[in-house]
Amino acid sequence: MRLSVIRWIALVLLMAAPLAWADVATQAAANRYVGGQPSADDLQRLAASGVRHVINLRPAAEHTGYDESAAVAAEGMQYHTLPVAGAADISFANAQALDALLADIGDEPVLLHCASGNRVGALMALRAAMQGQDDEAAIAEGRRWGMTRLEPLVRQRLQEQDCLLATTSPC
Repeated sequence: MRLSVIRWIALVLLMAAPLAWADVATQAAANRYVGGQPSADDLQRLAASGVRHVINLRPAAEHTGYDESAAVAAEGMQYHTLPVAGAADISFANAQALDALLADIGDEPVLLHCASGNRVGALMALRAAMQGQDDEAAIAEGRRWGMTRLEPLVRQRLQEQDCLLATTSPC
């Protein structure tokens, strides 16, 4: 009887572990989580839940109030940064750089964040287009990853890319 109670408690704890940081990030794909700026406490919970990498899209000028890189390292995770400061940084070049980071990380669990998830979603939309998805599917992918206010800009980038690739008519 006592063993059964212990198993139930263990099961409840295992089921609750991902929920312990659900307010910080959402799972966008297998081992891929997206969110806004995590606190140092959030990083501790994420590490305890198995996240091994953090990709920060915020530039240094966006102060977080603590040394995120040091906090990530203190939790045994690896810290990566890809500064996306403004509209000019929502680009296929940065989407390609993010794709390379994700390829290097492989299947290990990773949190991708900016202040809100909006920039993450924008780059993931461009990444989806680079991988052959049509514009609407790429936009849907961006939304799934947190894109909101940057959608008009992403649509513009997709249209510019379509124009560059068009061989029959000018845009």
